[in-house]
Amino acid sequence: MSLLADHVAHGFAQIPKTLSSKYFYDAAGSRLFQQIMALPEYYPTRTELAIFQTQGAAIVQALRAGTAAGQPLAVVELGAGDGLKTKILLRELLAQPAAAFTYMPVDISPSALDELVASLRQELPTLPTEPLAAEYSAALTTLAQRPEAKAVLFLGSNIGNFEPTDRLAFLRSLAAPLTPADRLLMGFDLRKDPRRIRAAYDDAQSVTAEFNLNLLRRFNAELAADFQPEHWQHYPDYDPSTGAMRSWLVSRCAQT
Repeated sequence: MSLLADHVAHGFAQIPKTLSSKYFYDAAGSRLFQQIMALPEYYPTRTELAIFQTQGAAIVQALRAGTAAGQPLAVVELGAGDGLKTKILLRELLAQPAAAFTYMPVDISPSALDELVASLRQELPTLPTEPLAAEYSAALTTLAQRPEAKAVLFLGSNIGNFEPTDRLAFLRSLAAPLTPADRLLMGFDLRKDPRRIRAAYDDAQSVTAEFNLNLLRRFNAELAADFQPEHWQHYPDYDPSTGAMRSWLVSRCAQT
């Protein structure tokens, strides 16, 4: 049984049924998420981008604060995606005198990683890059083996994809390979008007709905399942008391 099949079998045995968000990101899912980030309702990407555009130099200075001039630095980004925001920081780092650093983008989607590396070769041809197509757990193992100072980026409020217990375990595993001289830059969304948050995950063009329904198409393609996506609907749910945003796939008809 494949890892995906094993996780699906386990998740579907739960009440309610559940699956990790990492399985959204096959090639089609990664492309759809790029579209989501450009939607007018999806504010997280624009917000972080604006912060980097106005505070990029200060952020880079903080990331470099634990290293001596010329000391090698590994910039490790978990869930790199298209690297749109990170390229601002990479340009700032490259502009520094004696910039000695390597960019290590990590993504579970090999296709997204290939596209990112291709764009970096065009836009930042002098940038040393070591891409890693892997889950976070494997990336953290690799991170622990790197001898240079580290600056870890975990952006886009991705920490919100974890359940509370899993979140704590992940943060502990993330802290383990880091030293006091290393740095971590993490993006968090804040509580705000629930209608704004819900709209970000239920856009008028239904791109987010397609992103979620693509999970069923992936099961059909990779697990020989027989889901009919047209018989399912995307349903987002935001709980303002806990700050949790969840997405559900709800059947439109009885399933046998």
